[in-house]
Formats: sequence, structure tokens, C-alpha cells
Amino acid sequence: MAALRLGDEAPNFTAQSSEGDINFHEWLGDSWGILFSHPADYTPVCTTELGTVAKYKKEFDKRNVKVVALSVDGLESHKGWIDDINETQNTTVNFPIIADEDRKVSELYEMIHPNASEKFTVRSVFVIDPDKKVKLIITYPASTGRNFDELLRVIDSLQLTAYHKLATPANWQAGDDCVISPSVTTEEIAKLFPKGYTEVKPYLRITPHPNLN
Repeated sequence: MAALRLGDEAPNFTAQSSEGDINFHEWLGDSWGILFSHPADYTPVCTTELGTVAKYKKEFDKRNVKVVALSVDGLESHKGWIDDINETQNTTVNFPIIADEDRKVSELYEMIHPNASEKFTVRSVFVIDPDKKVKLIITYPASTGRNFDELLRVIDSLQLTAYHKLATPANWQAGDDCVISPSVTTEEIAKLFPKGYTEVKPYLRITPHPNLN
């Protein structure tokens, strides 16, 4: 099977989860999605991550993003782990965790890397748009917790650039100035970006964020 790449359709699957059976594409509907994997239940770094995601639910909801986690352990194990997450992270897990005991989803999304483990998933993140296209893939080592502020920042950029002929520069945050796409001609700029622009170089043109007053 060819490696999953940016722009590919996110593979569909049906799986059991802590919130019932999921058909992934149907569950996403017209939302954006984050699918992120964990090596196993009762792992320390992942416990903090799942607690953080639960606390960020309002931020994901604002962006029309659904979040689903995955681990190769079963539903009963998930239930106990969720209790631990809620207790230790002072939150309530409010999104499904897929039980991937047969590793069907893990293999579909190439989440098992033999260099790390023959059995457990690496800690991958996939951001998927409403057309079910993969827009971001990040794989973290087991020792480094994921930065969900960064994932929100990337989603803000992906959603902005999906609907405007823009790109976002280094360290961009929502509301910052943006880069006009090279495909936009100088003649088109006034119509597309009425707030004006600054030409640093012919290929580097900066314009204010289009959605802010």
C-alpha cells in the first residue's frame, strides 16, 4: 500500500469507540477532523494529552473540528483509562477513543512503525478537511507531548487558506498579516484584498488578515 500523503483521501473505516460504533466519514460529516493515536492505554504522556484535548473542546467546536483518539487497547481498558484521565487531569473526556485491538485502523493510517514497535502505534496526528482530504500529518516520539495550541494554529491557517488565496508566514497566529499566493496577479490584488498590500519583493506580498475589521 502506498504511503498516505497530504491531499490523499483519508481512508474510511468502521470501528468501535468509547462513544459507540463509528463510520469515520459519516461521523465527520461536513466537519474538519483530528485523528490522533496513542501507543497504549494508561501511558503517562498520552493521559495528559487526552485531558488537554477535553479542555480544548470549545476551541475545536468554534472551528467546526471533531476530535477522535485511537489506541490499540479495547473498550473496557478505555473506560478505566478515561476514569483516570478525568481524575488526574481534572476534566471530562468528551470525545470518542477508538478501540483498535486488531490494529486495522492503525495499519490503514500507517501508525505502526517497526523501528519504534511491532505492536504499538506511534503518536501520529492527522488533520482532515470536510472533503475528507488529509491536510496535515505529524508524528511525535513517545517522549514528547503534542502541542495542541500549535494544532489549533495550523487549523486556523488551513481554514483561512482554504477559502482565500493566501498563505501564512513563519510563526503566524490568527489575526496576523498574511502572504498573498504567488498565483495572484498584481491586477487581481485590489479586488481580492481591498485592505491593500505591501510588496517586500515581487514574490513576497503581505496583506492584512481578511476576516478582521
